[in-house]
Amino acid sequence: MAFIPAYILILFFTILIDYVAGIQIAKATGPRRKQFLILSLIANLGVLAIFKYYNFFLDNVGALLDSLHVTQYELPYLGIILPIGLSFHTFQAMSYTIEVYRGNFPAERHLGLYSLYVMFYPQLVAGPIERPQNVLPQFHEEKHFDFNEVVMGLQRILWGLFKKVVVGDVLAGYVNSVYNNYEMHSGWSLLLATYAFAIQIYCDFSGYSDIALGSAQVMGFKLMENFRLPYFAKSVTEFWRRWHISLSTWLRDYLYISLGGSRLGKIFTYRNLMLTMLLGGLWHGASWNFVIWGFLNGLYLSVEKLLGVRVGEPLSWPVKLLRVLLTFHLICLTWVFFRATTFEQAWYVVTHVTEVLHTAPPALDLEKLGTFMPRVAVLLLLEYAFLRRHDFHLLAPTNGWAKPLAVSLGLVVVLLCFGVSSGGQFIYFQF
Repeated sequence: MAFIPAYILILFFTILIDYVAGIQIAKATGPRRKQFLILSLIANLGVLAIFKYYNFFLDNVGALLDSLHVTQYELPYLGIILPIGLSFHTFQAMSYTIEVYRGNFPAERHLGLYSLYVMFYPQLVAGPIERPQNVLPQFHEEKHFDFNEVVMGLQRILWGLFKKVVVGDVLAGYVNSVYNNYEMHSGWSLLLATYAFAIQIYCDFSGYSDIALGSAQVMGFKLMENFRLPYFAKSVTEFWRRWHISLSTWLRDYLYISLGGSRLGKIFTYRNLMLTMLLGGLWHGASWNFVIWGFLNGLYLSVEKLLGVRVGEPLSWPVKLLRVLLTFHLICLTWVFFRATTFEQAWYVVTHVTEVLHTAPPALDLEKLGTFMPRVAVLLLLEYAFLRRHDFHLLAPTNGWAKPLAVSLGLVVVLLCFGVSSGGQFIYFQF
């Protein structure tokens, strides 16, 4: 509404459609249940298609017509911008009607509480994408002030701000300077900027999730965890169980399994993995770069399935380290296509990074690395040492005030002294 007030009507439209559809699905029998589900899905996906993919579709139609030397045509472009968080609350709304249809959750009869489920402010614009089973029952509970929950929620917000403004936004300045002028930089700069973006996007997105979870916790609500130390994953399969968990589980439960999952044989399993990740790429944005990003992740998952890679298999520590490093670099390759604005830019970065094999790193890049590493080291230390369980009970006041007070004051001082105050928006606001 801050950009275009009329955009609030999008939420009103989908809320009313899904609210009525949920009740009708619960009441109806036979084929009518599926008809109301389809109505809900068409409404949600239709809004998403118009605002996110309509002009992208016309661009590709125009490119096809140009390649066929068809010149006499006029395509009806729409002068619209993407509403903030549209992809997130569309998927959250869809999960409600799907769960009601599957009989996993009763239809919500209170319009206000259902509206709150779709518009719950901490996670409305960038997730996590919640399921009705987790959130709606909490809205029916009577809440009481809990001092410990407030303290831990505020600590979670501080931690999210630390990741965003002390690490993520600092790295963003370097990443933007390199990627926005990529042809002027060496292979070492491109490589360092890609590593920096991997940390930046993690700090940016998981930082938002921490702020969202902390804000909800202060008010007495518990949202699902969205990140669990993803860069410590020993395979891409494990990475997707740790990164953007609410989206990966959504795609698994509502798309991959609906396509047949792994029940129809190996060939169909690989097909389903590829389709799921390709559509996951398109979910992120109307761009062929995101499609390639999804394709690479689908390819990784299929190859790991083919090789029999299992999550949680016992490994010696040297093998664990090698697999963590390999997984991280495979993911960094996908981040190139995620960060680049065009395929040409992404291809330039990928092909010129190989310069590092026969050139020495420039002094400026070494200086930048020395600037970034202390922040990243502190991030990894705190993430692994204190927050590896991601429940913040290690900093609960019930275990004594010394540790939570010291950590909180330390984070405040670091935020004030080393944080970037440019106010850069969160990366996932554009999705």
